[in-house]
Amino acid sequence: MSETKKRPEVLSPAGTLEKLKVAVDYGADAVFVGGQAYGLRSRAGNFSMEELQEGIDYAHAKGAKVYVAANMVTHEGNEVGAGAWFRELRDRGLDAVIVSDPALITICATEAPGLEIHLSTQASSTNYETFEFWKELGLTRVVLAREVTMEELAEIRRRTSVEIEAFVHGAMCISYSGRCVLSNHMSNRDANRGGCSQSCRWKYNLYDLPFGDERRSIEGQVPEEFSMSAVDMCMIDHIPDMIENGVDSLKIEGRMKSVHYVSTVTNCYKAAVDAYLESPEAFEAIKQDLIDELWKVAQRELATGFYYHAPTENEQLFGARRKIPQYKFIAEVVAYDADSQTATLRQRNVINEGDRVEFYGPGFRHFEATIENLTNDKGERIDRAPNPMELVTIHLEEPVQAGDMVRSCQAGLINLYKDGKAVTVRA
Repeated sequence: MSETKKRPEVLSPAGTLEKLKVAVDYGADAVFVGGQAYGLRSRAGNFSMEELQEGIDYAHAKGAKVYVAANMVTHEGNEVGAGAWFRELRDRGLDAVIVSDPALITICATEAPGLEIHLSTQASSTNYETFEFWKELGLTRVVLAREVTMEELAEIRRRTSVEIEAFVHGAMCISYSGRCVLSNHMSNRDANRGGCSQSCRWKYNLYDLPFGDERRSIEGQVPEEFSMSAVDMCMIDHIPDMIENGVDSLKIEGRMKSVHYVSTVTNCYKAAVDAYLESPEAFEAIKQDLIDELWKVAQRELATGFYYHAPTENEQLFGARRKIPQYKFIAEVVAYDADSQTATLRQRNVINEGDRVEFYGPGFRHFEATIENLTNDKGERIDRAPNPMELVTIHLEEPVQAGDMVRSCQAGLINLYKDGKAVTVRA
């Protein structure tokens, strides 16, 4: 008898209520969001309690879970009111909070009993003894430090029963487990209390300082324009390793990313998990399609972080080495009339008569089509629809579903980098 492998959770980011619903619709088993307190993404469109309740109800109705990130480092006074806040989260049916500060963990455990607590990656858990420590304090899951190797992950899994949540996709912080004070120094915004200005992502000029106060710019002579900026993580072609080593939750970073990003990346990782659990052969058959699909959303170059080797200069954005994929999110499907073969779209970007586009939806469904019979909401034929969020209709023979997405597409090949090596994908 073949061994039945445990299905890992696909955990997607949700910076807004709309993104939460999109993530769930596109296959997320759980989403993580920010509340209006105690989080590390002050600009991520954080949820009010009313929005959170709607999100919890929506996710639970479709069998998905909702977690709230409360992973800030508290200074004196920041913890005031936390007990009541955690109790309200619990009473609204939240599945878990993600916390790093021991003070907030203690407050949550003592003042909101019954609310599940997960340890944030900010706490830098890199060995099984640390997992066991937090287990004794009542935590049920630990988000793995991003600096852990695949070999170390396997050893942690062998030595502890605590759930392991591990990052598989998205932006990487140049600082150890995201604990950085560069933003505090450069812009007086505390990265560990939600105000990160991403100073590491800025371009910096370089200077030659041969004598005393003399300085000479060497801009253009070296490619290190982004001297501290890490590339993004991508583990899509290593999902078998994550599953075989017992990871319980595959975490996708990106609460500030678009619905295009959330839908595409969630769709890909859900398909990867489904395929590998069907068979290794099924995963290999779809792997290149998954890689190609991920390059249709705007992002940096991709690498595997610390999982297989210590990052080198190839895992930093030294100059502009890649060509951005020529895909643009232009609309979402609102309705489809099979009798008239008419699709109603809510546009997000300019749509032109004759544009070649790609439709995609949950379950990794894709097909290409041409925009034909473009009509505005007054029923008038138009050649161009320039205004975002307006409704338009098109003739479409292939059936689609409400919630499917539309992006413009161009034929050709794109040269990109992954783990410091040039790769070519279909556009």
